[in-house]
Amino acid sequence: MRNSIEFVVYGKYALFTDPLTKMGGEKLSYQVPSYQALKGIVESIYWKPTLLMVVDEVRIMNAIRMESKGIRPIEYGGGNTLANYTYLKDPCYQVRAHFIFNPHRPDLAFDRNENKHHNILLRSLKAGGRRDIYLGARECQGYVEPCVFGEGKSYYDNYGELHLGTMVHGINYPDETGRNEMEVRLWNPVMKDGIIQFPRPDQCTQIRKIAEMEPKTFNKDNVESVDRLYNQLEEGGNQ
Repeated sequence: MRNSIEFVVYGKYALFTDPLTKMGGEKLSYQVPSYQALKGIVESIYWKPTLLMVVDEVRIMNAIRMESKGIRPIEYGGGNTLANYTYLKDPCYQVRAHFIFNPHRPDLAFDRNENKHHNILLRSLKAGGRRDIYLGARECQGYVEPCVFGEGKSYYDNYGELHLGTMVHGINYPDETGRNEMEVRLWNPVMKDGIIQFPRPDQCTQIRKIAEMEPKTFNKDNVESVDRLYNQLEEGGNQ
């Protein structure tokens, strides 16, 4: 498809924090990345408010292993404390995603050129992303490269089903839903032979309101058109 992307993302560590473990100051990673974490990675490769990035599926390539570390996080009131963070070790994932035009942004209709957005997306992927890639937390640097989803050997090939319990699917923001609310989505993922297929955000049924929120305003004054950006890249401009 002319709006899809396939890539591998990897790093030394990942921390996709289970929010239930944060209340005491500790952090424990989910066994697999959340939809929102992968969406953030796609948006670090290339993002504009004109687009909605949709993650279709993820393939877990390496065995799920964890490693705990003593961390001294800075406290908001000054000083620091000692905490225990449990990270995923040597994470590696294949991801398939695509974009659609944000139906809640009719004011950005001038920026809707699927072919040029897709070309810039692929070009940005080859360059390693337009922004730094993080695997769930800032201290977990990640790296992205193009791939063919499904190629190569996964530790979980022919593994069968693995039920992962209740997880955070992602966050609903006002400019993505048309509602002036910030909401959290929950779901119960099942990994089959190393692959997790994600429902779209609008297909999730377990939704909880977090807070009232107004969408940010975008227009021609603060959004560079894809035509201009594409021309800059064609002329040899920066990624």
